[in-house]
Amino acid sequence: MTGAIHEECGVFGVYAPEACPVAVTAYYGLYALQHRGQESCGISVCADGLFFSRKDLGLVSEVFSPEALSRLPDGQMAVGHVRYGTTGRTGRANCQPIEVNHQKGRLALAHNGNLSNAGALRSALELSGAIFHTTSDTEIIAYIITRERLTAPSIEEAVSRAMGQLEGAYSLVLMSAAKLIAVRDPHGFRPLCYGKTPDGRYLAASESCALQAAGAVLERELLPGEILVFDESGVHSRREHCGTAQPRLCAFEYIYFARPDSVIEGRPVHAARLCAGEILARRCPARADVVVGVPDSGLDAALGYSRQSGIPYGMGFVKNRYIGRTFIAPEQGERGSQVRIKLSPIRETVAGKRVVLIDDSIVRGTTSRQIVGLLREAGAREVHMRISSPPFLNPCYYGTDIDSRENLIACGRTPGEVAAMIGADSLGYLPVEDLGELTGGGGYCAACFDGNYPTRIPENTRKDRFELPLSQSRKRRRELSEPERLRGENVRDCFNCERSHSS
Repeated sequence: MTGAIHEECGVFGVYAPEACPVAVTAYYGLYALQHRGQESCGISVCADGLFFSRKDLGLVSEVFSPEALSRLPDGQMAVGHVRYGTTGRTGRANCQPIEVNHQKGRLALAHNGNLSNAGALRSALELSGAIFHTTSDTEIIAYIITRERLTAPSIEEAVSRAMGQLEGAYSLVLMSAAKLIAVRDPHGFRPLCYGKTPDGRYLAASESCALQAAGAVLERELLPGEILVFDESGVHSRREHCGTAQPRLCAFEYIYFARPDSVIEGRPVHAARLCAGEILARRCPARADVVVGVPDSGLDAALGYSRQSGIPYGMGFVKNRYIGRTFIAPEQGERGSQVRIKLSPIRETVAGKRVVLIDDSIVRGTTSRQIVGLLREAGAREVHMRISSPPFLNPCYYGTDIDSRENLIACGRTPGEVAAMIGADSLGYLPVEDLGELTGGGGYCAACFDGNYPTRIPENTRKDRFELPLSQSRKRRRELSEPERLRGENVRDCFNCERSHSS
C-alpha cells in the first residue's frame, strides 16, 4: 500500500448455546482480522446477563495476554473489535466495543464503517441533552438504539428503527443480555458474514477468514440491509431494510482491505486480485524482465500480471513480519520511517533488470517514492510501476480515511507527471471502467475514484470533528441551521438512558 489511507476496523461476534470460552473464540477471530485495524482492540463477554470486557490501545496479542484473556469468564456471547478510527482520534475512550447501561438492560456494540450523517445526528442528540463519552460515531449509533429501545418491543426492533435514521456505512455486531445481532447497512458498504462451528456456536465477522480461524464454516454473507438475530431458538433474519438502497460494496475491499483468503459477495479476494493484475497487463503493458509485487496486497496482482504478460514473476522484497501495515501507522512521519524497516529488496531478483513493480494504490506518493528508490539502490535498471486500482481523486465518507483531495498525488496530474514525482520510468493505473470485472459484476462503490457518491455528502469530514474545544462546540451549536435546530428539538429526551462504559 503506497500511501496513507486507512480502513476503519473489523468486528466479530460469537453466540454459544451453552457457556463456554467465548472470549478465546473472539480472540482467534480478532487475530485473523488484525489487518483491518491496529490502533486498539477489545472483547466484551456476556455471562448470565452480566458483561465483562477488556479493551485497550495496541494489537490483539498485546492487549490480550494469556493472563488477561483468562480473566474474561466463560459465557454465552462475546463481541470483539479491532480499530483504526476514521471518526475520533486514537485514545482509550474510543476503544470498542462500546458498552451501554439503559432502562431495558445492557448493550455492547462494535462498528465497522463511518456514518455520513454523524454530524447532524450528534448535534441533534446533544441539543436534546445527550452527553457523549467518546468522539467516535459508534457512540451515536449506540445512543440511537438505546433511545429507540425505550419504546420498542425488542432489541432487534430498536435496531431496525435506528437504521431508519443512519446514513453511510455500518456493519455492526452487538449483544444484549440474551441476543447477538449482526447488522449490515442497506448499501452494504462493508462486508459482514456469519458461520457455524461443529459444536453449534454461531459466529459473525467482517471477513470469512475470521470464521475459518475460529473453527467455523461460512454459512453466507448478510444481505445489504439485513438484521440477523442469534438467540436460544436459532437464527432469525429481518429484511425490512433490504432493497431500500442500491448495493454499493466498497471496491477497495477486493483491492486492498480484505485478506486474500476471504470470500466477499461470493468472490474470492485472491481471484479478484489476480484478475486486477491480468487487466493491468492488458491495459498497461511494459517491456520488462521481471514482475515483482509490494508485499502483501500487491503480490496477487503481480502474479496475475506475470501470467497474462508472460514476464517472469520474482520475489522482489522481503517483508519484516513484525511491523504492521505502513498505511495504518497514525502519523505520516512514522509511515516514512517504517518503509526501510518493513521492506528489504532482493538484489538478485532486480539488479540490472527492467522491473514491473505492482502495488495496490498510490495516495500521497511518499511511500511509492521510497519503494522505487529501494529498487534503484538494489540495481534495477528501469522501474515501471503498475497500480491495481484507479487513481484516488476524491474523499471517502464511508470508512476509508481520505477526508479531502488535499495531498492526493493523482489530482490534477497525469500518470507521467506522477511517475516523475515518484522516480518511476512509467506508471499505469487500473482503469475505473474495469472495476466491474475485478469485483465480479456486482454493485460496488467507487466514489473515491469516480466521485459518484451513493449518499448525501457531509459538510464536515474531519476525523477530529467531534473534538472541538468546549467554546468552539458552543459556537457550533449557535451556528446550526434552522432545520438542524428543529431536528434537535424533536429528539426525545435521552436523560433516562444512563450510560456507563467498562474499561
